[in-house]
Amino acid sequence: MNRILNIRVIIILTIVSFILNGCKSLRVLPNKGPLKNIKIKELTKALSSSEPKLSLLRSRIKVKFDDGNRVQPLVVNLRMEKDKAIWLSAKMIIPIAKLLITPERVLFYEKFQKKSFEGDLTFLKDYLGINFSYKNIENLLIGKSVIDIKKGKWELIQNPKFYVISPRNIDKQLRPIFFFDPSTFMIKEQRFIFKSSNKSLIVHYDDFQKIDGKMVPSKITIFLNYNGKNIEITLEYSRAEIPNNLTFPFKIPSEYSPIEFK
Repeated sequence: MNRILNIRVIIILTIVSFILNGCKSLRVLPNKGPLKNIKIKELTKALSSSEPKLSLLRSRIKVKFDDGNRVQPLVVNLRMEKDKAIWLSAKMIIPIAKLLITPERVLFYEKFQKKSFEGDLTFLKDYLGINFSYKNIENLLIGKSVIDIKKGKWELIQNPKFYVISPRNIDKQLRPIFFFDPSTFMIKEQRFIFKSSNKSLIVHYDDFQKIDGKMVPSKITIFLNYNGKNIEITLEYSRAEIPNNLTFPFKIPSEYSPIEFK
């Protein structure tokens, strides 16, 4: 996809107040370091209650793509509506590409070579070996674990700095691991390890910001190791806002030829 492609200092008392008011039965409170002998059920409740809860988001994103051979900067305008659409418009001085992802399909076109794509997200599995759904991508962009931590069984992995959890009874070919900040319960990292291949995906959340009372990522760094090739993509969110409504204008020009992912 290389074609398109703190406010961290939150007053702890405010966080504690939010958690106590939002979930009175919650006993796991934010702490400077991870608590020992913590019950996994209580922990997952605490982490789930602190996840970003966004229905609408609009933001400008500074993107830097680095594959080791070249570094390419882009500016991307993002519009998202929960469970409906992710709309991206990329530019380098002038608009160069647009992408629309919905739960049912993916639409894309780029202006330099007049190429387009219309299909679904199965191309990600075919091209990168990552079987992500629309909801998975939406969660990654808003700083939420791709797996619903309120469901299923989880194991706690001991770590001196973070709460680290991984689902039990997972796909033998792929192991996701999630790291959470013990002082805010916000996600710090999502790792996806492909056991039978030389592929890995790490999504690191450097920072979050508070917009209209809701937490939104400030900076995300994505590391992809794919067939011996290391790719790093940095996303810096700016001018983020929670609008009242959004539109997702998109139309592929008729003269554009289709892209084939091989």
